Amino acid sequence: MKSVKEDLRYLRLLSRDFPTISRVTREIINLEAILHLPKSTEHFLADLHGENEAFQHVLRNASGNIKRKVNELFGNSLREREKKDLCTLIYYPEQKLELVKQNDKNLSDFYQTTLNQLITVCRSVSSKYTRSKVRKSLPEEYAYIIEELLHESTDDYNKQAYYNIIIQTIIGTGRADHFIIAICYLIQRLSIDRLHILGDIYDRGPGAHLIMDTLCDYHNWDIQWGNHDVLWMGAAAGNKCCIATVLRLSLRYANTQTLEEGYGINMVPLATFAMETYADDPCDIYMPHVQEDRPGLTEKTLRLISQMHKAITVIQFKLEGQLYQAYPEWEMTERCLLEHIDKAKGTIHLQGKEYLLNDPLWPTLDPENPYQLTAEEAELIDRLQHSFMISERLKRHVKSLLHHGGMYSVCNSNLLFHASVPLNEDGTLRQVMVGDTLVAGRELMQRVEQVVRTPFDISADEDERKWACDYFWYIWSGPNSPLFDKSKMATFERYFIADKETHNEEKGWFYKLRISEEVCDCLMDEFGVGGKHRHIINGHVPVRASKGENPIKANGKLMVIDGGFAKAYHSKTGIAGYTLVYHSRGFELVQHAPFMSTEQAILKGTDIKSTTQIVEMMGHRAMVRDTDIGMSLREQIADLERLLKAYRRGLIKES
Repeated sequence: MKSVKEDLRYLRLLSRDFPTISRVTREIINLEAILHLPKSTEHFLADLHGENEAFQHVLRNASGNIKRKVNELFGNSLREREKKDLCTLIYYPEQKLELVKQNDKNLSDFYQTTLNQLITVCRSVSSKYTRSKVRKSLPEEYAYIIEELLHESTDDYNKQAYYNIIIQTIIGTGRADHFIIAICYLIQRLSIDRLHILGDIYDRGPGAHLIMDTLCDYHNWDIQWGNHDVLWMGAAAGNKCCIATVLRLSLRYANTQTLEEGYGINMVPLATFAMETYADDPCDIYMPHVQEDRPGLTEKTLRLISQMHKAITVIQFKLEGQLYQAYPEWEMTERCLLEHIDKAKGTIHLQGKEYLLNDPLWPTLDPENPYQLTAEEAELIDRLQHSFMISERLKRHVKSLLHHGGMYSVCNSNLLFHASVPLNEDGTLRQVMVGDTLVAGRELMQRVEQVVRTPFDISADEDERKWACDYFWYIWSGPNSPLFDKSKMATFERYFIADKETHNEEKGWFYKLRISEEVCDCLMDEFGVGGKHRHIINGHVPVRASKGENPIKANGKLMVIDGGFAKAYHSKTGIAGYTLVYHSRGFELVQHAPFMSTEQAILKGTDIKSTTQIVEMMGHRAMVRDTDIGMSLREQIADLERLLKAYRRGLIKES
């Protein structure tokens, strides 16, 4: 309880912002009114894996919400083709306008009709927000005009001429294109109030850097880091093992755009080393996984990629072994595998068995010191480390991930995290040693988050930063890491051993027990998630929809929304991603078919084919008062009411 003295001190500070009774009462009225607006729309996406085109389209069409809105507003008054054209214009205004100008002979009529339609759509999507919030979202150049159009009705006889002359003047002054583009982006912005990314922006697809560019400028978003995000953050911090793995994954999928074009990583030293070291090596098992015909991937290019792939893979396994030996407390020394290779026979001894290696050629491996890099390998990884650590764009993106992200979040009675909360077989929280601290559940997530932030904290002790930088590798592949939580990462076995029994990665108990309501309730209790309608939402493990797997588990208390955005997963999941939409009436899960291309979306109006599953509808429409923001506003109202009382009793004087 605050003392009277402390309370008065706080109220005097508050009075600086609200110096008069009239200012206080005006703010109370404003906040009370906001509490009675409908809850705004939240979107949840997971496991984007560099698929920038699909991500951009889902963002632009608000997971189909804009299309549904257009159908509601113009269902009977416009033909299907006209509605499709209007939607495409809203999604891609610049490109669509260019097509219209090439084909439409009566542009003035097009502008007149289109501007009226766009104002109607914009008025509808802005109706959940206060004028103040909409005003802050408006493009500065057209703020006054848009605000006037949004709040004036064409049905008002006294304002008809006023309304129409604004539209005509926009067209007459040659600003129609600019105005249409501005209002289309405003519709996109107002259709999604808050975006939640449940991890894994990076790897596999070619456009992770472009996704990050978009997010850096996005109006309201957060991210719960995924294992692939943390891998890249580790690389940016200078962890050589993370750097090697980032390169290996990029080469495995023949996607080096993010590395080279995105972050300016110099790949020439790796290419030179690989061509010299593996000149006579067929490198067959290192041929990249290519999902489609790509013109730039000639036979010569694929050959070079496979050599580079092998070079960095061998370096990764050497660096892994060094870390496992340096940190025996990780209990991962059994993953020191290179020492079990018999170079002469081309075999490896594991768990009492001898296996033939898929690749018997290891020219840089010294059996006497298998984890030591050759002089050339050491120089190469130093140069690559330098490249990662001086990339300004990568620094900016990691800074944004740190600013907007964390290991978990609790938002509006939803617990969000990427992968797992490690559990024991009986469903209790598993204790994990992080440094010299034994932690579990929420404490574990918080401690791991602190570790992730430490290498980027210039005020931290140098030894602490070095340890934290190394620990990124455990977060990526450690058995008890909340971003992995499996018995082992069987990368070595998958590359080099044909026997698939060795490939098995035993999942932690969370993945087996997450179907239990009781377990989900205990987890939500642990993280302080309240509310009648509360849920866990995560991703990480692709839902195999084609095999009948349901993303909704534990009687609706847990939703796994990794539907496989990455093209590499489409054959496994049978779909191309999920989007979870949480609006004032409840939850809808949108299941997406593969996105063809941005070009087809513009030229033919091709939208992502999506099906919507109603997950949970509320008994009443949720209002702002029912959200976390509502709780904060109620606290502000209570403080303002105390300030009002202090003014009226003369305890504080008006200014």
